[in-house]
Amino acid sequence: MARPEQLLPVPSLRFIPVWRRNLRVWRKLMVPSVLGNFGEPLLYLFVFGYGFGRLVGEVESMPYMDFLASGIVCSSIMLTSSFEALYSAFTRMHEQQTWTNMLNAPLNVDDIVLGEIAFAATKGVFSGVAILVVASIAGFVTGPAALWVLPMMLLIGFCFGSLAMVVTAIAPGYDFFLYYFTLILTPMLLLSGVFFPLSELPAVVAGIAHLLPLANAVAIVRPLMTGTVPTDVFLHLSVVIAYGVAAWVFATYRLRRRLAS
Repeated sequence: MARPEQLLPVPSLRFIPVWRRNLRVWRKLMVPSVLGNFGEPLLYLFVFGYGFGRLVGEVESMPYMDFLASGIVCSSIMLTSSFEALYSAFTRMHEQQTWTNMLNAPLNVDDIVLGEIAFAATKGVFSGVAILVVASIAGFVTGPAALWVLPMMLLIGFCFGSLAMVVTAIAPGYDFFLYYFTLILTPMLLLSGVFFPLSELPAVVAGIAHLLPLANAVAIVRPLMTGTVPTDVFLHLSVVIAYGVAAWVFATYRLRRRLAS
């Protein structure tokens, strides 16, 4: 069993029962949850796409709707996995004391944190797949290479689920999450190439944007969905993985200390 002062998490397959428990509970609320996570990205896709698409025409040699659809897939995963690892995980930890009850079973904090992140990633994948299916039906996806987006969805969900879990680990209450949405997620959404190319940004801002996990995720997903070959794949993957792993390590360490106090 990991000690509170131990830095690195000790992963094990015991996270699976935590993931399964959350999935079973979520199934009871699946319909309103899916509609909530599904509706806003679709609104962005069709309202922004058709509205700006008529004004912009093509972006980076592709119709604006095709350009936007790939960005919306990534942003939908980001927001869904973040929301789950923030509000839902905090509720289970603080309000419902579900984590305390889990610790009476043969589980430790490392198992619970990894299970929560895995479930946040799973919900992100559900959201991303829903948008991808709609985009495919609407003709915004080109070629079978888009199937490679599916494993990428899980990686994006893990990354942003882990980052959100860091905020959960230090949050005194629900209001604290507004800082994360306002100061981190919203700027990232606007500066990561979801709605317009990074080349349109000032050089300094674009340089910062290239360091963001969402921008690197979009850089892989967009070519796969639009029938081209991604470039610098290992670099982009390394950025997304590095954010996810670093956040997972810190969140586990911080939650061990928080739950031990």
